[in-house]
Order: sequence, then C-alpha cells, then structure tokens
Amino acid sequence: MAEFEVVLVTAPDRLARKYVHQVLLMEELQGRGCRVEFTERPMSQDPTDQLLLQIRGAVAEYERTLISERMRRGRLAKLRSGQLLPWLRVPFGYRTEPERPRDPAGFRLEEYEAAVVRQMFAWYLEQGATLGTISRRLTEGGVLTPTGKRSWSRSTIRGILKNHAYIANAYGHCTYLVQAKSRRSPLAPVGVGLTVKRRPEEEWISVSVPEIVERETFDLVQHKLSHNRKFASRNNKSHRYLLRALLSRGACGRSSPARTSWDGRSYYVCRGHSEIVAEQRCRARHAPGASGCPRS
Repeated sequence: MAEFEVVLVTAPDRLARKYVHQVLLMEELQGRGCRVEFTERPMSQDPTDQLLLQIRGAVAEYERTLISERMRRGRLAKLRSGQLLPWLRVPFGYRTEPERPRDPAGFRLEEYEAAVVRQMFAWYLEQGATLGTISRRLTEGGVLTPTGKRSWSRSTIRGILKNHAYIANAYGHCTYLVQAKSRRSPLAPVGVGLTVKRRPEEEWISVSVPEIVERETFDLVQHKLSHNRKFASRNNKSHRYLLRALLSRGACGRSSPARTSWDGRSYYVCRGHSEIVAEQRCRARHAPGASGCPRS
C-alpha cells in the first residue's frame, strides 16, 4: 500500500538468515518504492556494493547453519554425558526446576501425579477397560491434564501408557523433523508444516530417571494396547466407504470416520460425539454414508 518509504535494518543478516529470502524481501520492498537501508554499512546501487551485499547474505546463511550444527552437537554431548534431560516438556508425574527445566540435578517425582499415573495403568488392566474408560474417570474425578485442561483425550492417555520413562528408561535423540507430506485433516492443505519421524533405536540415547510403574505392569499394558489397536474398528475393512478418512466437520474440525450399524446402515460420525465433557461435545448429526455424498 506504499505506506512506508524506508526500512532501516542493522545488517543484512538481521533482515533474513537465508540468502534467497533476503533477495526476495528486498525486491518486493524496492518494487513498491520502499528503500532498504543498513546502518552498519550503507549500501548504494554501485555494482561493487551490490556484490558485497550478496556475499554478506550468503555468509549469514552459512553462519546460521554453522551455529545450528554446533548447538546440535553440544546438546548431544550433554545428553550422552547425562548433563541434559531429553525433554522440552517434562512427562506427567515428574518435575524440574523452573529456572533450569533441562537440568537433571533438579529432576524429581511429583507424588500426586505419579500416583495418578499408577492408577491409570491399573485401570487399563481391568477387564473391559478402554482408553475412554480412563478418560471418563479422570474427568469425573477432576484430575487436570498435563496442560491443565479438564477433559482428557484418548491420545494423551495413550501417550502416557506408552511412555518408557515410567519404567526408568527415558530416551533422547529419538526423533527428527521433516517436511510434512500428508494432511492432518481433510480441511487442511497437503504438506503444511513439519512432521516427526523416529530414528533407529540404535541411535537413541538412554537417560536414567526415577521409576513410577513396574516393568511387568508396563509390559502387560503394552500387550493390551497392541491387541486393541490391531482389532480397532478403524482397522476393520469389512465395509467399504467411499470417503473413508477424507471427512472432517466444518464446525469443530474433527475427523468423521465411518460406522455401520447392526442393521447395515452406514454413517459418517464426528469424533466429537464421544467427548466426555458435555459442553465440548459435537452436536452435528450423523451423515449418511450409503450415497457417498454426505452433507456436513
């Protein structure tokens, strides 16, 4: 909108750390009549100054990559020597010093949350218990989630039940980030953001932490989780659905998997219908699945 006449920057590496981004920004600004000035060393349109500007942009990108690599190697060295905790967010049941959240010296058990974790493992081993059963009991009991919410999701509970830290086997350097190649929801574009990939187990770095759950109990829970996942309804291919895994509700954004009733009628059902807290429950009607053209 030509509202600015000049953009004042300390140095080229403060405008952008990637050379391509720096060039694009300067072309976009200058194409709209806005000058870019650098206070450390003013640049003119002289070819020599423009060449120097390009060199400084390339050097800034190199420095950024070099700093990132040095920090990565430093974190790995501390992790291997036991001077650094492997988490950015401490698992439910543990605490660290607020001023030094990754310092092992301040790492300790939080007794109330540790008791809740033990209870969750015990509940799941009961006959007929599911992740939804645990979610309902925790919500009705007023236990807050690790992020301070009232309602417990099944994914949060599954993550706790599968966390090896509770049997004193915490691991770091387990994952790395890559560009996403699929969409998280049919309402989101393809390839937006980053996704996490797991490294080979031989690259993991073990860190000793206090135990909360016995290994025998943990192994029994893993066996039940694996069995339930294998026979879950989402893995049931006995029915064919035209829009399987492609629908989400526009109102709440949750996915709408397909279901078939006992009398053979198919529907797309929003996952929000199973929310424990009534205020968060989705009120959308089931969409017929027989025609393949449901309306949200």
